[in-house]
Amino acid sequence: MRLLLRIAHAIDTLNEWVGHLVSWLTLFMVLIGVYNATTRKLSQTIGVDLSSNTYIELQWYMFALVFLWGAGYTLKHNAHVRVDVFYARLSKRGKAWVDVLGTIFFLLPFVAIVLYTSVPIVYDSFKIREVSPDPGGLPRYPIKAALIVAFVLLFLQGISELIKKTAVLLGYEDAASFEEEELAL
Repeated sequence: MRLLLRIAHAIDTLNEWVGHLVSWLTLFMVLIGVYNATTRKLSQTIGVDLSSNTYIELQWYMFALVFLWGAGYTLKHNAHVRVDVFYARLSKRGKAWVDVLGTIFFLLPFVAIVLYTSVPIVYDSFKIREVSPDPGGLPRYPIKAALIVAFVLLFLQGISELIKKTAVLLGYEDAASFEEEELAL
């Protein structure tokens, strides 16, 4: 169990780092949005087009990265949307059972299916060096590759959560504090 908790800790650290990166991407996305809105209004006022599809697509790409790469971080912090009136009333072990079963039967298979179906699409996009059909648009293949990265991060975080919840089921009441104690040794 010690080795598995160390692996879970490494995955958590990775997704924590990505989550912090995504927070900076959010700032960058907002700044690009302000630029887009300002130049659009200014262009109407002065009659010269200052805007570009590049900036519009860059904002869209940043939004996609924030949403996709933030998924593992969100799962790590249990901040995803949960609509379950029964889950909140369960004991720690009951919640662990629901999380383990949900991860095994729903999260991991879903992520595997998405990866299986998107790898050929991303490969084809790279092969032809797909670009936006809009004038001044950006290449599309890098943002499609971000999809693979996102679901790999989500899959890894699912494995981490599975390890930690299994530790709770095996009697380690607080897998996080057990992990910290073990890592300190």
